Amino acid sequence: MNAAALEPFYGAAARSMSTSWHDFLFGAFDPAGTVTVDKLPGALWLQALSLRLFGFHVWAIVLPQVIEGVLTVLVLFRVMRRLAGPVAGIAAAAILAVSPVTVALNRGNVSDSLLILLTVLAADATVSALIGGRLRSLVLAGAWVGLAFQAKMLQAWLILPALAVAYLVSAPPRLRVRVGHVAIAGLVTAAVSVSWMTAVALVPAGERPYVDGTQDNSVFSQVFEYNGFARLGHEKGLAGTGKRAEFLTRVSESSEAGGKSVAERVPPSWHRLLGGVYGRDVGWLLPATLISALATLMAARGAGRRDLRRASVLLWGVWLLVLWAIFSDGVYLHSYYVAALVPALAGLCGTGAAVAWARRGQPLARRAVAGTLVVSVAYGVYLLEGGTGVPGWLIPVAVCAGLASTLAVLAAGSGIGSQATVGRATVAAVGCALLLPAVASALMVTRGLGPFAAPFEPASATPPTVRAKRVSRASARFVDEIASRYPTPIVFATDTSRLAGPFILASGREILPIGGYEGGIPSPTVPQLARYVSSDRLRAFLIPLASRDPRLVWVYNHCWRTGSETGGEIRLALYECQRA
Repeated sequence: MNAAALEPFYGAAARSMSTSWHDFLFGAFDPAGTVTVDKLPGALWLQALSLRLFGFHVWAIVLPQVIEGVLTVLVLFRVMRRLAGPVAGIAAAAILAVSPVTVALNRGNVSDSLLILLTVLAADATVSALIGGRLRSLVLAGAWVGLAFQAKMLQAWLILPALAVAYLVSAPPRLRVRVGHVAIAGLVTAAVSVSWMTAVALVPAGERPYVDGTQDNSVFSQVFEYNGFARLGHEKGLAGTGKRAEFLTRVSESSEAGGKSVAERVPPSWHRLLGGVYGRDVGWLLPATLISALATLMAARGAGRRDLRRASVLLWGVWLLVLWAIFSDGVYLHSYYVAALVPALAGLCGTGAAVAWARRGQPLARRAVAGTLVVSVAYGVYLLEGGTGVPGWLIPVAVCAGLASTLAVLAAGSGIGSQATVGRATVAAVGCALLLPAVASALMVTRGLGPFAAPFEPASATPPTVRAKRVSRASARFVDEIASRYPTPIVFATDTSRLAGPFILASGREILPIGGYEGGIPSPTVPQLARYVSSDRLRAFLIPLASRDPRLVWVYNHCWRTGSETGGEIRLALYECQRA
């Protein structure tokens, strides 16, 4: 694992939180605890604990996500085994394990690894509830979703319709009792979700970091406006980011400084996830998913409402539809966000695989498996179109293996030992369907790609690993140089937490972020900066050469430029201020 897989903003926050229990509790971004991260810190808590335990290492930051990824595979196997048998469990776990987006996600330090683990645990508890009809199991599911809220906020709530529909349709109690159970579990979800937010809101503002992304220093505004309406494109949710236009202009000019990938430039549309980088991240088995869902519903015709195969389709189908709609329409869709779709895709494919295996001796089932394989391979070849770095052997091998497996499935079923022959042919077909995503995942690992990359992206879309290491070393050297020149508690201040992140991650020293992640929050104020300078706590500023921010204008007018440092296309200048 290397530094290229780390998101420096989150990495800096985890390092800061690991040095102070105060910073840990409030999710502070910088070591001095002046401002929080711009999201709830649930996933960062685990990373900070890992750093406290093992010391600062890149692998220590990534370790929690690796563990979370492994646990997710195991929990999904348990869910699908209970819903549709061991074949479904093995198939779903294999699909999740080889999915490129989950492999990339668990190589980094973003919060979605924990989100997915907790939501799959919620699905597991819901399955226990719809099998046994026990309220406590459904309440546990609600608690898991509430904990997932600490990792990714409102996105955790998007699975609630799936859990509710599956329980309301398939659980044993009478309808009135089922509705009451869902209502109680919903209250538990809400209570657990807002518990940390409420505790923070009760702490006086002067005793905690300023809440990033807000003008009113409210964590509720951060969650429901800045990370809520804004993510759906409603600009009123951006009230806390007064410098947003200036910030986005600078980021768009510097993909290296901002870590911007080609995925973020794909506009919202109904077909957004069907091709390109998002499709190569998650779409390889989409045809198999749809065919599996339809085949399972056909196989469950005439069964009672408590049929677990139908419950599986309801659970994962609603999960998939809700997230697909939100991701297709929302803004700020990072590539790794779509990893939340994979448990649903894997669950539906696993259920279909179990149905096909149970009926593998029937000609109709064999034809369905063969057809699914042909469509899946064809769609996979389509997804490779436009990608870069695709091995020349991959498409011919995939096509040949697909045709051979299709013919084997269709030819099986006659003669002595036909049942064993059909079984082997079916297993080969499943393996062939997983070939393209498995190769994509393997190449992402060997090429050192992380969560912000997608398989076969253009080389220009992902900062090279060697360069990322060089930038990290250069950041540490720059901090040491400024610290030796100005021996102050705050090494220097810079514009936005985004620019401060690489320096904090590389050094662990206090780099004061002005304006939070996007530069728009009113912290620190001009009087605070003046006090820092007059008390000799701060003398150096590394800021853009031109800005309308009153705080930076104050620096231009009261300090003098001593040098410049170029970061990508963002030109930064070093200013020195003297104590009054």
